[in-house]
Amino acid sequence: MHMADALLAPAVAGTMYVASAAAIGTSVHTLRKDETPAKLPTMAVTAALVFAGQMINYTIPGTGSSGHLCGGMMLSALLGPQAGFLSMAVILAIQCLFFADGGLMALGANIWNMAFYGCFVGYYLIWRPIVGGSWFAGLGGKKAGRAKIITASILGCVVTLQLGAFSVVLETALSGVADLPFGAFVALMQPIHLAIGLVEGLITSAVTLFVYETRPELLQCVNTGSLENRCSLKTTVAVLAVAAIVVAGGLSLLASSNPDGLEWSLFGNADAGYSENMGLDEESFGLQSGLADSAAAIQEKTAFLPDYAFSGSDSAAGTTVSGLVGSAMVAAVAVGICALGGFFRRKKASSAKA
Repeated sequence: MHMADALLAPAVAGTMYVASAAAIGTSVHTLRKDETPAKLPTMAVTAALVFAGQMINYTIPGTGSSGHLCGGMMLSALLGPQAGFLSMAVILAIQCLFFADGGLMALGANIWNMAFYGCFVGYYLIWRPIVGGSWFAGLGGKKAGRAKIITASILGCVVTLQLGAFSVVLETALSGVADLPFGAFVALMQPIHLAIGLVEGLITSAVTLFVYETRPELLQCVNTGSLENRCSLKTTVAVLAVAAIVVAGGLSLLASSNPDGLEWSLFGNADAGYSENMGLDEESFGLQSGLADSAAAIQEKTAFLPDYAFSGSDSAAGTTVSGLVGSAMVAAVAVGICALGGFFRRKKASSAKA
């Protein structure tokens, strides 16, 4: 669902930058006030895992399309909505600047569409009420916990991807992209992202259930009173780190070559015998602007592994290197955010004592 610059007018792109920046600022402010950031050390490994997971496009059978993990629901379930949102913003910024995945002018919109709904709407309206509420009260112990986590993961991913997909359509309509009729675009985007959301929900369920079984205290809103940690924090984080490395460096090579839900809606997949959908020309669709040209020029200079590959090469090694390097970059920035947060908390504590 990474939008290209050609889908947005500069005014709409600017508005989405402001909205995403406001959400980032609010998240930073909230985390600075958090005196017990016990789960923040896991930010690095979970953010790296989501970056790696986004590299794997999974085929949606019978459509000629594919989808990939978005990750907002997973990160908010593990880190909380604010830390999850900041992690997603870091992931999307690194993808954009260094791998040319999504337009630079469209980065604000991509952060909003792919991170805001999963991290805030998904957490506050779905995850917290279900996992922390009285659903499945008739079930006992861990069985109830598992049912809540699976329900919240699947429902949350489905709903938030629908919101994100609709936002893409709305933003292009407000931008005045004449070759994307609102009704037709909605009719293509929503059903395909329903299927993508269902698969993401299953993936999110698998990861959160693993954490629930091994280190339940890492999950937000889970009542850990009667639960035991089967693994140490170090072991749980190590397993997630190994999973990120395996996915980024190996499984990413198995990613589907079919277009993702947004590309499929715009261009179809007639070459593989499927529908043309909107039937747009990839080389000349959408809007042109001086701001978009400037953003593309910047992105061309910063993207050292464009499209997750060595420049001018189809070598599989480029994909492996991209996955490993990108995951390491995301983890490093996440560690920096944690360290900065710790600095402000210590400073605040010192000032209070003085």
